[in-house]
Amino acid sequence: MATYITNPNEIYKRSFEMIADEVDLSVLPAVARPVAERVIHACGMPEILPDLVISDGFPQAVSTALKNGAPILVDAEMLKSAIIPRMLPSHTKVICTLNHKNAARIGKEKNITRSAAGVELWQDQLKGAVVVIGNAPTALFRLLELIDEGAPKPAAIIAFPVGFVGAAESKQELHENPRGIPYATLLGRKGGTAMAGAAINALTRGLK
Repeated sequence: MATYITNPNEIYKRSFEMIADEVDLSVLPAVARPVAERVIHACGMPEILPDLVISDGFPQAVSTALKNGAPILVDAEMLKSAIIPRMLPSHTKVICTLNHKNAARIGKEKNITRSAAGVELWQDQLKGAVVVIGNAPTALFRLLELIDEGAPKPAAIIAFPVGFVGAAESKQELHENPRGIPYATLLGRKGGTAMAGAAINALTRGLK
């Protein structure tokens, strides 16, 4: 058995020291660095930094929205579980409609994924919300379609859908046309709920 660090505080401290040694976060604005740091920590890949896009005003938009009582809308139950409740303002609701009884019905009727159908159920709560997508490219595509169709705009979008079909394309669409919405995304196929959860958790520290 190899020797390993057992103290949790030392593991935490050493992890972020190693990130600092391996990647130059000074290329980002100071307010965006915690997001990048946490996302890199979540995936163990410093090499993602060139593909990590954090738009101007994004951290401030998320913090302001949550302080003002906005909900967090997520595309997957796993992502909902990744968001740390004790870090959130007490009034914050984290909402996932993937398993709502109407999502399956809408999906079948429109021949779309249940993830995309779940996004359709966000419309009454979308205005000024913080949207976090960490799994389904179809959820991000449908969100952007709804906004183009006149749905209310969220305060910010955290977009980390992952996979081989549609992930890179959906994030590229957001990047090329964010519809005036502050956003953070990881271009390409990489992503996932751990990184999306890390991005939102990086911004909730100190909000309570």
